[in-house]
Amino acid sequence: MKRFFQPIEKDGSIKKPTISSVSSSEKDGEQTTETISESAGDNKKEPTKFLTWNANSFLLRIKNNWTEFTKFIENLDPDVIAIQEVRMPAAGSKGAPKNPRELKDDTSASREEKLVVTRALSSPPFKNYNVWWSLSDSKYAGTALFIKKCFQPKKVSFSLDATGSKHEPDGRVILAEFETFRILNTYVPNNGWKEEESSFLRRRKWDKRMLEFVLATSDKPLIWCGDLNVSHEDIDVSHPEFFSAAKLNGYTPPNKEDCGQPGFTLAERRRFGAILKEGKLVDAYRFLHKDTDMECGFSWSGNPVGKYRGKRMRIDYFIVSEKMKDRIISCEMHGRGIELDGFYGSDHCPVSLELSVKDDADTKQG
Repeated sequence: MKRFFQPIEKDGSIKKPTISSVSSSEKDGEQTTETISESAGDNKKEPTKFLTWNANSFLLRIKNNWTEFTKFIENLDPDVIAIQEVRMPAAGSKGAPKNPRELKDDTSASREEKLVVTRALSSPPFKNYNVWWSLSDSKYAGTALFIKKCFQPKKVSFSLDATGSKHEPDGRVILAEFETFRILNTYVPNNGWKEEESSFLRRRKWDKRMLEFVLATSDKPLIWCGDLNVSHEDIDVSHPEFFSAAKLNGYTPPNKEDCGQPGFTLAERRRFGAILKEGKLVDAYRFLHKDTDMECGFSWSGNPVGKYRGKRMRIDYFIVSEKMKDRIISCEMHGRGIELDGFYGSDHCPVSLELSVKDDADTKQG
């Protein structure tokens, strides 16, 4: 989520660590990636355990919070890890075309920082994963997707539109396709506070394209995860009246449905609801958790100092196709309270999803 209450700490830029061998091809305007790993073919089952996390700078988390986060990953043992807001720029020197799949390494600082990331990802448990990056031209946004080497996606792409750009602007999308489902990792644009191209209009366009995407890909079940930058219902924020009345510098949008905290305006919430309904999608956390949980029912927390202290939102999700809902075993947020326990240095906490094996679910339904 876009932070509006404190400056963002600057970090470095690193090239993608060489932890996997990747071959790529282009087809019908969509970039595809086929992973080649030494463990390919060892395990034919598809992933069932997933984790999503807005890291608020992946490099800073490695530098400052890696021991804690590593222990968390070792204990949870997810098959897939989706990261948002990696905030590392794409490769390419000044004035040259950028490569959103590679981390920038053309300065001495970025080469040094590359070593930090390479070492982190070359050690357990992360050495057991292949990684894909989708990056912005600058230290902004960006996503990463880690998939255990024993699970081989049929295709990995980086756009909501197969006939459009190969990568979404700012590296906001990674889409991995398996035999029986797709998993989409997104860092959804923040709605902002004003009626301008970089705020309301950008978000409206994104939501329209997202609806078109889920309808166009309904041939196969979808797992959609990430920082979706919206709290769907009143139950998804700690203080509904506060967030509904929030303003920036006293500005009031002309349309009352655009008023309030970005992520909690009526316009955003209605569009999100339409995506779920028309796309036949289910909010996995709310499917299991019907009541308000003031201690660990929110994934984002405001600054511990000032008016946002104790104000929390649920904006990080796992959304799954309705036909998968009976396979949902658990969906949990792994952070607690205004002290941000379990946030590992970010202002977002990790969210996990576990599904039953497909054959087991089929047996129950039969």
